[in-house]
Amino acid sequence: MKILVDNADLKEIKKIYEVYPVDGVTCNPTILKKTGRNPFEVLKEIRAFIGKDADLHVQVISAKAEDMVVEAHKIQEVLGENTFIKVPVVPEGLKAIRLLAKEDANVTGTAIYNQMQGYLAGKAGAAYVAPYVNRIDNLGSNGIQVAKDIHDMLKKAGLKTELLAASFKNSQQVLELAKYGLGASTIAPDVIEGLIKVDAARIAVDVFTKDFEALCGEDSTMLDAAK
Repeated sequence: MKILVDNADLKEIKKIYEVYPVDGVTCNPTILKKTGRNPFEVLKEIRAFIGKDADLHVQVISAKAEDMVVEAHKIQEVLGENTFIKVPVVPEGLKAIRLLAKEDANVTGTAIYNQMQGYLAGKAGAAYVAPYVNRIDNLGSNGIQVAKDIHDMLKKAGLKTELLAASFKNSQQVLELAKYGLGASTIAPDVIEGLIKVDAARIAVDVFTKDFEALCGEDSTMLDAAK
């Protein structure tokens, strides 16, 4: 499963990239708003950092399909043809997905809250579909199950579309979908860090360190012992 950073703060992105084997970045207009800067300037900096071949998902905001396509062309022009165009799966969005798919553009169907949204976006030609796992939970449904159902429906139909699960509250949600074999997840930095934040592991490391220092001296390392 690919892991993408759901953030537009370059400092936070760099912090995650230093430690975790992530595959790219996603954002949306709300995330970009938090930067307080020109969206394209922020996105160009992110693209320059992650490289031209890494996954970068950027959302259109127009209401009409034809305008979404124009936006998509501008996004690709500025950020590269490998950039995934996020299109909300509403009627005009489905129309835009079909138009962009005919151009072989990389498209991600987003704002998905039920199984048929995800399935229809896949049939329309989206490379990824992004169900909002935790937001679905907040509406009284089961976000994990909705994501699994969409995954199964797409595979049974023989479609190449992969899931890009989004809107996670905790690492358990990520684990459930990773075990199921989903194509990708986009995760906020704090949830990514929570994937390996295990107190028992930290305690074990502290014990190992103290035992080694008792044997070889404080602040000693294996390099010191090998001299």
